[in-house]
Amino acid sequence: MGGAPGFGEGRLRLYIGGVGDSRLAEELRRRGIRDERVLAAIASLSRADFVRPQMAAFATGDFPLPIGHGQTISQPYVVAFMTQALALSGGERVLEVGTGSGYQTAVRSRLCREVYSIEIVPELAREAAERLKGLANVYLREGDGYFGWPEAAPFGAIVLTAAPPKIPEALLRQLEPGGRLLGPIGEWEQDLTLVRKTRGEELQSYRLLPVRFVPMKGASAAAPGDSHQGRA
Repeated sequence: MGGAPGFGEGRLRLYIGGVGDSRLAEELRRRGIRDERVLAAIASLSRADFVRPQMAAFATGDFPLPIGHGQTISQPYVVAFMTQALALSGGERVLEVGTGSGYQTAVRSRLCREVYSIEIVPELAREAAERLKGLANVYLREGDGYFGWPEAAPFGAIVLTAAPPKIPEALLRQLEPGGRLLGPIGEWEQDLTLVRKTRGEELQSYRLLPVRFVPMKGASAAAPGDSHQGRA
């Protein structure tokens, strides 16, 4: 893991015992994921390395799994769909709000220049730091992702892995012109929403599909709904 200010230091091989989820990647291909780089990233990892030992037998299933502390690891199809929708070219610096188990972080680390990931639950932050400490282009921080990572901004892409009732203004400010922000937005009804910031810094927002994510914690819990949810 890199040396920027954050949570956790050290080096470790990425694979902790898994042999890669090539069959899962093929299932995702059959379900419509077409980005070969995304499929290769998923095939190169073992989702079982990112869940509790008692859940490892279910790790290749296409459904979310509990990771403790009221949080889940997302359904693999959703991880692949979101990563594909970000359209990462390889040179981006990506901000991830909600490290969780670290699985999505690991997937995206293979597709961009750097990932800056923030986790609000201390226990999950520590566990993810241990899992990811062999990745030189991943920087982790324990804290409230609602406020982003201002000193590392701007970012070419920002992804939310938990749902705020509205898109935090701090994150929109930290998105560089030409960048994309993607995440579940809403309370009881959520939409996976993609926001593009034009070169002229105009925001263009698109609803991609209905989803159900755990709510974002911290300052987000006090935030009312907002209009940055755009058009389909």
